[in-house]
Amino acid sequence: MQHASHNQSHPLGHTITDTDIRALFQAAHGWEARYKELIKLAKQLPPLDEADKTDANAIHGCESQAWLVSKQDETGRWQFHSDSNARIVKGLMAVVLAALNNKTSEQIQAFDMEAYFSELQLLPHLSPSRGNGLRAVVEAIKHSCKP
Repeated sequence: MQHASHNQSHPLGHTITDTDIRALFQAAHGWEARYKELIKLAKQLPPLDEADKTDANAIHGCESQAWLVSKQDETGRWQFHSDSNARIVKGLMAVVLAALNNKTSEQIQAFDMEAYFSELQLLPHLSPSRGNGLRAVVEAIKHSCKP
């Protein structure tokens, strides 16, 4: 069921892209600075409608609660909305959405997420369960838009 909230656009993947994220994290020296950037990004991710926080939209493999809603627009580009009850997870989702939102299925499948995470130097600082959760978000996105 489509909700009006899906039409709300957010900056991630539109005005904030993976290029911006790379620049932000390159300028952030040390984990504490990167953590602060993640929290700021989390605040830029609009909350998901309560009606969309369903089991069907839940991302499994994440220790905190997380949801993903995906929709393909008329130009064939994917628009993703996600949310989590954990700020750090929401920030990590924002990093993923900046890279994958507003792209075609082919662009999403071709995007080298491991290289992106490696460049941002995020994974070494995350607990294994957070790292797995982050990969679960990416897998959920890639699965939802298989060509």
